[in-house]
Amino acid sequence: MNAELNTTRAIDLREKQIRVAPSLLAADFAQLGEQVSLIERAGADVLHLDVMDGHFVPNISFGPGLIAHLRPHSKMFFDTHLMIAEPARYAEAFAQAGSDLITFHIEVTDKPADVIAEIRKHNCGVGVAINPTTNVDAIESVLPSVDLVLVMSVWPGFGGQSFIDDVLPKVEQLHGMLSHNQRLEIDGGIDPTTIAKAAAAGADTFVAGTSIFGSPDSAEAYRNLCKCAAEAASG
Repeated sequence: MNAELNTTRAIDLREKQIRVAPSLLAADFAQLGEQVSLIERAGADVLHLDVMDGHFVPNISFGPGLIAHLRPHSKMFFDTHLMIAEPARYAEAFAQAGSDLITFHIEVTDKPADVIAEIRKHNCGVGVAINPTTNVDAIESVLPSVDLVLVMSVWPGFGGQSFIDDVLPKVEQLHGMLSHNQRLEIDGGIDPTTIAKAAAAGADTFVAGTSIFGSPDSAEAYRNLCKCAAEAASG
């Protein structure tokens, strides 16, 4: 695994600890700067950025331009999740916009090593994501080369879906396969109940959108998720 991650932000993602990553996709885009500042003041040090292209997934979200506008206003680690058909083609643009780590989907390429190399070339950390029905063996060969594995616990492309419990055995399997300085992230349907299940299975990074930004008090919702995850992880 490449050790030359960008560590100029608030954190080094290689540090092993429980983290909740609020998903920008669920924020009120009319008040984006304010909402990002709110969750950062609440203690969030990772911001999850869901990029959709209308091809790999049916929806379109935002691109590197929005990330570039946000970057000067936040010290959070920008965890950029490319739900797009051509991640290597756009890696440079997202890196230049300020992404600290770029995650691509294994389902979009038969040459994942090339995608990893392209992202590394731009001084970004690398994550690989798998959909709910994709088996762990699809990414086993590239596990030593990535910094993060993202298990989708909903189908990518839409917010507000219900958590798919069937992915938890994959989380348990991956937990036993990753090294101490690799992160195991889960994304989709994360709330106080499901975050506890995922933490107990071995995940350490939790993407939460609706349960944070859809709450009347986003800061308190964030802090409560962190507490639930930490308690479950500690047994």
